[in-house]
Amino acid sequence: MNDYQDRILLKVENIVKNYASGAETLYILKGINFNIGEGSSVAISGQSGSGKSTLLNIIGGLDRADEGKVFIGNNEITALSEKEISQYRSKQVGFIFQFHYLLKDFTALENIMLPAYIAGIKKKEALNMARSLLADVKLEDRGGHFPSQLSGGERQRVAVARSMINNPALILADEPTGNLDPQNSENVAELLYESAQKWNKTLIVVTHDKKVAQRASVRLVLENGRLVSGELN
Repeated sequence: MNDYQDRILLKVENIVKNYASGAETLYILKGINFNIGEGSSVAISGQSGSGKSTLLNIIGGLDRADEGKVFIGNNEITALSEKEISQYRSKQVGFIFQFHYLLKDFTALENIMLPAYIAGIKKKEALNMARSLLADVKLEDRGGHFPSQLSGGERQRVAVARSMINNPALILADEPTGNLDPQNSENVAELLYESAQKWNKTLIVVTHDKKVAQRASVRLVLENGRLVSGELN
């Protein structure tokens, strides 16, 4: 098993995932093993179909493995009930996707504060937290704007801020710059890594972009559902 840094936050043990497709079985993940240290930044790369997003979804509790275990600290995520996995996603994981998935009828500020409000934080406190995060992503003057009034890079900055509102231990980003032009891609990647470092978050980024991957302290490569390379920066 590959260990990256000393104080382990994430353990991935022999993860296997298959999908039935008609009469065929697609073997997506074929026994993935690695440990990630607290506060690490990790890039997962590989060709389309190598299993990157599937692995990220299993770690985030959005999908279930057929075999194997995932631990966050001492808690086995793969053994949680549906109710418990929902709480895990809400409180311990922040998600960022290629498409921002901001709610179009809510302002940038409201989009950021909404996960905290849903998690039971009082509205005033959630708004104050959201304003602080807006400042962190350098959008304090855009909080009253709706997603349609923001550029692609600005929308993804809002998504970065939203991912951190519930103070999760783990940030999972699936191709977070994949829908952006090169300059915005560089800006968002820099912001994402800097924000994770500032708040001591463990960050896992699935990316095709070599420049985005090179920013990570740990780089993993998947090929045909297997981990074929792992290195420290």
